[in-house]
Amino acid sequence: MQLSPEHTQIADTVSRFILKEVNPFVPEWEKAEIFPAHEVFKKLGQLGMLGLKYPVEYGGAGLDFSYSAVMAEALGVCSCGAVPMAIGVQTDMATPALARFGSDELRKEYLTPTIAGDYVACLGVSEASGGSDVAAIKTTARKDGGDYVINGSKMWITNSLQADWCCLLANTGEGPAHKNKSLIVVPMDTPGISRQKIHKIGMHASDTAQLFFDNVRVPQRNLIGAEGAGFTYQMLQFQEERLWAAASSLKGFDRLIDLTIDYTRQRKAFGKRVLDNQVVHFRLAELRTEVEALRALTWNAVEAYVGGQDVTKLASMAKLKCGRLAREIADSCLQYWGGMGFTADNPIAQAYRDGRLTSIGGGADEVMLGIICKLEGTLPGQNTG
Repeated sequence: MQLSPEHTQIADTVSRFILKEVNPFVPEWEKAEIFPAHEVFKKLGQLGMLGLKYPVEYGGAGLDFSYSAVMAEALGVCSCGAVPMAIGVQTDMATPALARFGSDELRKEYLTPTIAGDYVACLGVSEASGGSDVAAIKTTARKDGGDYVINGSKMWITNSLQADWCCLLANTGEGPAHKNKSLIVVPMDTPGISRQKIHKIGMHASDTAQLFFDNVRVPQRNLIGAEGAGFTYQMLQFQEERLWAAASSLKGFDRLIDLTIDYTRQRKAFGKRVLDNQVVHFRLAELRTEVEALRALTWNAVEAYVGGQDVTKLASMAKLKCGRLAREIADSCLQYWGGMGFTADNPIAQAYRDGRLTSIGGGADEVMLGIICKLEGTLPGQNTG
C-alpha cells in the first residue's frame, strides 16, 4: 500500500509520543500492574490520535482505517505490549460499533469524550465460559420499563479497572445464538457493577479484571444499533481488532531482531562472536523474512479493507501469523541471549511474556484456522460444488 506524507506524519507523532511519554515509565507501570490510562489517553487525545478514523463531528479526524493501521504499527516502538494493547482497545476494539451504528445522542455522550481522551473505554465480550466462542456468552440484558437489567459476568477485560464505560455484549432475547445478542453502552459507575483484578503472566502494565453485573440498570437508549445485531457488530469489530493486532506487532518484531543482532555481535562464546555461527545468522535472516511476509499480508489486507472488501479471511490469516510469529521470534531470540534472556527485565523476556497473549486474545489461533478453513471450503462436510 502506498503511504502518504500524512501517514508518515502520524507514525512519527506516535513514535515520538511513545519514546517520551511511555517507555521511560514502563518499568514502574509493569511493577504496579497498571498505567495511568486517563493521563496517557488524554495526551493522545490532545494529539488527535484517538479518533483517526472517526467522524469529525465527534472529534475524530475523518480518515480511513489505513491511518489507524499506521498508528498501530508505530506503537511497536513501545518497550512493552501492555500499553499499546490498551490504546488499541480504546481506538479499534471498544469503539468501532459505537461509531458506525450508535445513535447520534449516544455517540455525542460516549464517543466524543473517548476520542478526546476524557473517557477510558473497555470491551465486554469474553466470559469464563465463552472467550473465543462468542455465541456461548451467558450475560443477559432483559427489558424492564425503559431500561435493560443486566446480569452476568465478563472475564479478562482490558482497561476495565479504569474504564468509564463498557461496550457490552449481552443476550437480549431467546432466539438463535447468533441473533439474540446486542451491544450496549454501560457506564462503569452504574450501581451493581463490581470488578476483580486479574494477575497475568504478561502484559503487566495493562489493568485487567473480571466484571460482575448484578441487576445493573441502563436505559434502553444505550443500545448500539439494532437489537439482536450485536453478534454481527462484534464480528465486524473483530476484523479491525485483528488487523490492528497484526500491524502493531511489526515494529516490535523488528526491534527484537535488531536487539538480538546487536547482542550476538558483541557476545562471544568459544572464541568467536555468537552472531558468526551460521545457525544464528541464518535463523535471524529467516525471522526477518517472516516479519516482512507478515507486513505484506497485513498491509494487503488493510488496503483491501479500506477499499470496501470483506477481509475476514485475510485478517484471520494476519492474526494467526502474528500470534505464531510472536512466539517464534521471542523464543528464538531469547535462546541467543542465553541466561541474560531469562532475566525478568530483559527486553526479549518482556516480549516473551507479553507476546503469548496474541494467539489467545481477539480469537484464538484455532478460531482463526476455523475461519480460514470455512472460507476455503475445506471444513469436514463442506460441499464447495
